[in-house]
Amino acid sequence: MASYAPADRSFGTLLFGLRRRAGLSQEDLAHAAGVSVRTLSYLEQGRSRGPQRRTVQALAKALGLDAADARELEEAASLGRPRPARTADAPPPAAAPEATLNTSTPDLLPRAPRAFHGRASELAALTRATAGEAPVCLVIGPAGVGKTALVLHWAHHDPAGLTDGRLYADLRGFSDTGEPAAVEVLREFLLALGVPQERIPESANGAAALFRSLAANRQLLVVLDNARDSEQVRPLLPGGDRCVTVVTSRHRLPGLIVTDTARPVAVDVLAPQDATVLLARILGTERVHAEPAAALRLAELCGGLPLALRVAAARLAGRPDWSLGTMAAELSDETRRLSLLDLEDTGVRAALRLTLRQLPAHVARLFAALGRHPGTHVDRYAAAALANTDPATAESALERLAVAHLLTETAPGRWTMHDLVRLYARGLDAQPDTLKRVLDHYITTATGAVAAAEPGTEDCFPLPADFLPPAAVREFGDRSAAVAWYAAERNNLTQAVAAAHAAALHDRTWRIVMTMWPLIVWRVRDGWVPLLETALTATRANADEHGEARVLNVLGWVLTEEGRTPEALVHLEAASALAARAGDAFAEANALIVLAMVQASLNDLDQAARSCERAVELARETGDQRMERLAMQHLARHQTDAGHWHRALTTATHALALGNQPDTTDIPHVLLLTIKGEALLGLGNHTEGITQLDLAAREAESAGYDDGAVRALTALLRATPDTEVQARYDTALARLTTRT
Repeated sequence: MASYAPADRSFGTLLFGLRRRAGLSQEDLAHAAGVSVRTLSYLEQGRSRGPQRRTVQALAKALGLDAADARELEEAASLGRPRPARTADAPPPAAAPEATLNTSTPDLLPRAPRAFHGRASELAALTRATAGEAPVCLVIGPAGVGKTALVLHWAHHDPAGLTDGRLYADLRGFSDTGEPAAVEVLREFLLALGVPQERIPESANGAAALFRSLAANRQLLVVLDNARDSEQVRPLLPGGDRCVTVVTSRHRLPGLIVTDTARPVAVDVLAPQDATVLLARILGTERVHAEPAAALRLAELCGGLPLALRVAAARLAGRPDWSLGTMAAELSDETRRLSLLDLEDTGVRAALRLTLRQLPAHVARLFAALGRHPGTHVDRYAAAALANTDPATAESALERLAVAHLLTETAPGRWTMHDLVRLYARGLDAQPDTLKRVLDHYITTATGAVAAAEPGTEDCFPLPADFLPPAAVREFGDRSAAVAWYAAERNNLTQAVAAAHAAALHDRTWRIVMTMWPLIVWRVRDGWVPLLETALTATRANADEHGEARVLNVLGWVLTEEGRTPEALVHLEAASALAARAGDAFAEANALIVLAMVQASLNDLDQAARSCERAVELARETGDQRMERLAMQHLARHQTDAGHWHRALTTATHALALGNQPDTTDIPHVLLLTIKGEALLGLGNHTEGITQLDLAAREAESAGYDDGAVRALTALLRATPDTEVQARYDTALARLTTRT
C-alpha cells in the first residue's frame, strides 16, 4: 500500500490512488458505493475532505479493501473532518453569508439519455406541471417505463427561467445499494451551491434549513429521482417560490400531493410505433425497417416497456447475425421471456423485484397469488379468493399494488397487470390451492348470477366434493346486475375454463362452462361450440354422466342454432339416453325439447311435437312448472310451424297462464307472446295478432333480447309492412349481427 500512499496523506489523494489500483473509473466506483460521480469527484479533488463514516465504509467495500487499508482510509477521512471550536459568540452554520459562497452555476444533472424518442404529450404535461409558484411535479409510472429518461431529456432542454443551477439526486428508493441519508443529499447540494465543507451543518434539519434559505432567492431546478415515499422527499424540497422540483417514483406518493400540492404526471408504456422507433435508434433504422412486422411483434412482446425494449435491443446489438424475427420467436416463449429481458443486473425482473421488496408481506403475498389468476382482470372478490382472505383486506392490498404501479385500475373496482408483470408474478411462490380457490369463486359467483338472471332455475349441478368456499360472495340485486357481471367477466370465465382444463381439474372445467348458460341463451350464435366441447371432454374424463348429459344438451342446442343438424342430432340423442338412464327427468325433458328442434329442422314436425309432449309429461311428473312452460312453448312453436293454429293458440295460452317472472327478462314469455300473435294472425284475427306481436317485440327490445325482438318484428312485418316497424327491425338486427 505504501507505493500508493501520497506524501500529504490527504483523503482525496489516497482515494484516487486506491481507485486507480483497483482499475475502476469514477463512474464504476460511484455506482458500486452508492454515491454520485459528482460527490466522488469532489472527494478526490479535496473539495470534500472529510466524508462521513458510512460513506467511507461504502467506498472501502466497493474497492475491496482489507481491514488495514479500510482503517487507513477512515483515518485519512477523520483528519479532514472539520472540528470548529465553537463559542457562544460564533454564528450558527445556517448564517453563512451569501458573499462567501461560490457564485458559479451548479449542475449535477447526469447526461441526457440517448435514443430518447416520442413522449410529446408527457413532455408537454411536465412543462405545464412545472409552471407557477414553487411547483413540485411528481412523475410517476411503473418500473422501467422511462421516468428518469423523460425528466432528464426535459431538464437538458433548459426549462425557461431556471438560470441559477440544476441539482440532481438519486434517492435510490428502489435499489439494492440502499438509500442515501437526507443529510448526505443535502451536503452534496450545499457543496454544489458553494457552501464550504466546514460550514455545512451536521444534522439533517440544519442542512435542510440552510438549503432552503440558499434556494429562497434562486431559480433552481431540483430533480429528486427514484423516491420511495413522500417522507423521503420533504426534507429535500427547496425554499422560495422560484425553484422547480421534479420528483420521480414508482409509487403515486399521494402524501406529497396533499402536503405540497404536487402535480402528478403519469408515464405509461410506449405505443407500438414509438417502441419500434426506439429499437431503430439503438439498432439502426436499416435493420429495423428491414423487418417491420417483426419489430412490431418485439414491441408487443416487450409490452411497450422501454426498459424491456432496450434490453432486447442490447441482445440484438450483440448478435448482429440474429434477425428481429428470431428474437421475437425467442421472446414468444413465456417461460423464457423474463430471462431474455434481463442483462447483468439490469432488466425487468430486477426492477420488479425491487419494487415488490418495498411492500408489506401480505401485499407481496397477494401479488404472488395474482400470478395464478387465469384471466386478465380481477375484482376484490376474485383477489380475496386467490389470497384466501376477505374482500376488504384484498381491496386494500390491490390499492397498494396500484399505488406501486404493479396493477392498473381500469375501471372502478377492476384491476389488471401489464403482461410482463403478470409473467413475473406467475414465477413467484403461491399456495398450491390458489388456482382451485379462484375457480371455485367463479363457480359460486356465476351460480348466484344465474339465480338472479333466471329466477327459479334448477341448479345445474352439485358442487365438487373438495369445493373450497370463498370467504364472501358477490350478491346480485337483480337481473341487470347479473348481466353486467357476465358482460365484464366473460373473458375471465373463458380463461378460467382453459386454466382448469390445463390443470386437469375436470370437475371445475365443465361446471364453469355450465354456469355460463344464460350468456349462451342470450348470445347463442357467439361461437360457444369449442368451449362446450372442452366441457364435454371434462365430463367424460371425470366419468360424470350427469354432467355429460347436461353439456350434451346445451351443445346440441347450440349446434342446432348454427345449422349443424347432423352433429346436433347425435349429441341430443345421447343426452336423452344418458339422462333417462341416470333418472334425471329434468335433463331428459330438456334434451327432448332440443331434440324436437332438430326434428323440426328435418321437417318432422309431428315427431317434434311428440318429443315436446313427452317433455311436458316429464316436467309434470317432477312438478317443475318452469320446465313444463318451456316444453309447451316449444310445442306451440312446432304446432304453429305446422299450421295447427288452434292447437298452437291453446298451447301458448295455457303456457302463458303458468305465469312469468316479474322484473326479469323472461325469454319464454317473449317467445310465447310471439307464437300467440302468429297463431292469431293464422286464424284471421289481425288486430289482436298485431297487438300480441308488438307487445312481444317491445318486451324484448326493453330487455336487450335482440334475438327475440328480431323474431317478433319479422312476424309483425309480414302482417303490417310499417316503416316504423321496419326501422325497429333494422336496429335489432344490427345489434344482433354485431354481437355474433
